[in-house]
Amino acid sequence: MQDISVSLTARDRALFGRLVAAGLPERIFDAHVHVFERACFPPGFGWPPRECYNRFGGQHTLEQFLDATQVVLPGRTTGMLSFGTPHSHCDRAAAARYTGSSSDQRMRFGLALVAPEDTAAELEQRLRANRLIGYKPYRSYVTGMDAEAVRIPHMLPAAQMALADALGLVVMLHIPRESRLADPDNQRDMVEICQRYPRAQIIFAHVGRAYWYRNVVGNLDGIARCPNAWLDTAMVNHTDVLHYAFTHFPRERILFGSDAPIAWLRGKSVEINDQYAYLMAEPYAIGSALHDPASTVEFTFFYYEMLAATLEAARRAGWTAADVEGFFWGNAHGLCARVAAALGITP
Repeated sequence: MQDISVSLTARDRALFGRLVAAGLPERIFDAHVHVFERACFPPGFGWPPRECYNRFGGQHTLEQFLDATQVVLPGRTTGMLSFGTPHSHCDRAAAARYTGSSSDQRMRFGLALVAPEDTAAELEQRLRANRLIGYKPYRSYVTGMDAEAVRIPHMLPAAQMALADALGLVVMLHIPRESRLADPDNQRDMVEICQRYPRAQIIFAHVGRAYWYRNVVGNLDGIARCPNAWLDTAMVNHTDVLHYAFTHFPRERILFGSDAPIAWLRGKSVEINDQYAYLMAEPYAIGSALHDPASTVEFTFFYYEMLAATLEAARRAGWTAADVEGFFWGNAHGLCARVAAALGITP
C-alpha cells in the first residue's frame, strides 16, 4: 500500500530552521486548502494514474491536513479556509457537507463548490445548512463552450453574485484563460465584478494565476483600487512575482494560501521564457510538470518553496514583522471570522 504520509528529510529540517530564522510567524492560516474524502465522489470513481491525489490515497481529509501541518510546521498553530476539489464527478452537496463538518468557525472555515447551474436558492440552502461562508466556482464547471472562451461572468451568474453581495460572502475565484491575469477581458471582468457587487469579498486565487513575472507586472492596479478584492498566493513560489504583489497591492488584503495537498508534493515552480513549469520530484501530472526521474536534485515541498519565496519577497518589500504576521494569519483569519459573524455562524 502506498505511503500517504508526509515526512521530513535532513535538508527539509535545515530549510525549516532557516525559515524560522527569517521570521516565519508562530501562527499560519492557510486560505486555500482542498479538503475532501472519497465519499464525495461516486462509487467506483477512480483518479487517473498520474493524478496527484493518488499520492494521498485519493482524498485529502481534515485528518490528513492536520497530520501534514504537524510535520511540515512543527510548533506552529494552524488554521485554514477549505473547500472540495472542483472536479466534474465531485458531488457538490457531499463536498459541502464534508467541508462544513471540517470547519469549527474558529480556526477552520469553509466554502462550497458552485457550478453555473446551481440556483441562488440551492446555493444559499447549501451554505446555511453546512455553515459555510462563501463559495468557489471553477472554469471546468462551465459546459457547452470552448474552455478558452469562458469568461468570469460565465462562471458566476448574476443571481449567484447577487446572493454573494446581499450576504457579504467570500468568493474564491480561479480566473480563466491562458493569459490569466494579463488577459484584457479578465482585467475588465475582475474590476467589474468587484464594483458591481461591493459587499462580496472576492479572493483572486494564485495572485490571479500569475506564476511568472511579466504576467503580473502592470496588472494589479485595477483590483488594487477595489476594497473588496483580495489576493491569495497559493502555489506561487516566484520571489519576483510575490515582491511585485507585495509592493503594488494593499498588503492587508493579501493572504497566504498553499493549495494543499498539492503543496505537500516535492517540487518547485520555475519561470522559463515568460512561461512557467513545475519541476517535480514525483511522477504526478500537475499543469506543466517536468520530472526528475533520476533524482538529480533533492527537492523539498512546494510548501517550503512558497514560504521561502514569501519571506524573501517580504524582506525586499520592507515589510515589518506585523505585516508578515498579518499575511500569514490576521488578514485571512480576520476576513473569515468577520464574514462568519455577519452570517450568524458561531463557533
